[in-house]
Amino acid sequence: MKATLTVLGSGTSMGVPTIGCDCQVCRSSDPRDRRSRPSVLIEYEGNVVLIDTTPDFREQALRENVRKVDAVLYTHAHADHILGLDDLRPLSYHRRNKIPLYARADHAAVIRSMFSYAFDAVYKFGGLPQVELHLLQGPLDLFGLTFQPIPVIHGDTEVWGFRFGSAAYLTDFSEIPESSLEKLRGLDIIFLDALRHKPHPTHSTVANSLQIAGRLQAKRTFFTHICHDLPHEETNRNLPPEVQLAYDGLKLEFEV
Repeated sequence: MKATLTVLGSGTSMGVPTIGCDCQVCRSSDPRDRRSRPSVLIEYEGNVVLIDTTPDFREQALRENVRKVDAVLYTHAHADHILGLDDLRPLSYHRRNKIPLYARADHAAVIRSMFSYAFDAVYKFGGLPQVELHLLQGPLDLFGLTFQPIPVIHGDTEVWGFRFGSAAYLTDFSEIPESSLEKLRGLDIIFLDALRHKPHPTHSTVANSLQIAGRLQAKRTFFTHICHDLPHEETNRNLPPEVQLAYDGLKLEFEV
């Protein structure tokens, strides 16, 4: 069975262009240098699974003509990964059941608090997203495909990436534990956080992610969660051919 992965967003938390910045990348005419907040969409057998609902989800969904979402997985509960939850509204109104959202207990608590009007309150001022929050504790079967959480370290906290079939998506990490690396063998495609060249306390660098890519030996590696320090074309020229920067709108096929 084949699946299609679409990169909805490949940028860092402030997006690229960054508000108020006149750097080379923020002024670039290359559409691949326009990076919305990080998220991917996986489609297989008529099913659509979204990883994270970014503040840019509305524009991402319009750009990619997203007509439905059957489930949402959350990597963690930082603002750039959850604030688009309310934009699930129009996709939730034409379903028989609420859209299921899956998150680890601590992340789910933040999501529930942030969107309390949708989950807990009697809201009288307009429509609500028809969603249902579920706690995710381990591998999850969604429509015949298993999504396996991959713990990674994001600064001083643990967040999740996911492996699904022969692909994996790991955004927002500064370190990958050895136990998680062992779960990432034999991949066709992997996405790795690579914020910039300069070290950062909570994100991986290009050099660090190149080392990880070298260890894992996936057939294709794509860097994501990219800030405005990395021009797309110039950076790719200096990467191995099997490692490239992701970009908004990139579509890939893989086996599940």
